[in-house]
Amino acid sequence: MYTFILIIHIIASFILVAVILLQAGRGGGLAQTFGGGGGASTIFGQKASVFLTRATTVSAVLFLCTSLSLAMISSRKAKSLMERIKVAPVTKPEEAAVPTKTVRKIKIDPETGKEIVIEEKVVPLTGEEKELLKKKVEVPPPEEPFAVE
Repeated sequence: MYTFILIIHIIASFILVAVILLQAGRGGGLAQTFGGGGGASTIFGQKASVFLTRATTVSAVLFLCTSLSLAMISSRKAKSLMERIKVAPVTKPEEAAVPTKTVRKIKIDPETGKEIVIEEKVVPLTGEEKELLKKKVEVPPPEEPFAVE
């Protein structure tokens, strides 16, 4: 329905512009250009001014009606773009997922001395680790197996 009214609105606007340009104004307008030198004689014949006046009225009324219809249809849709976005609910820290940690099994390459990750998995924290997390005690990082110099 919206698309149909929009198409009618666009057609009405083009017709309105064309009819207004064809009307004879103070300078004669395009109607006299097409019709020659006579004041009342145009491409539409002797009754050109009556026809152009009626065509202007009809196209102006159609333009206004489609403008109002499009405005009413648009106002019934969502008010803003933000209303269309679905936002995930914010979870409180107590409701968050189970705390986890990443455990890696590594092997040290004898040639380069770099660590190679053999296996990596995510496991839940133990009871002791959860208590430390609740107390917000900083857990020192594990010591490095080799002294870096």
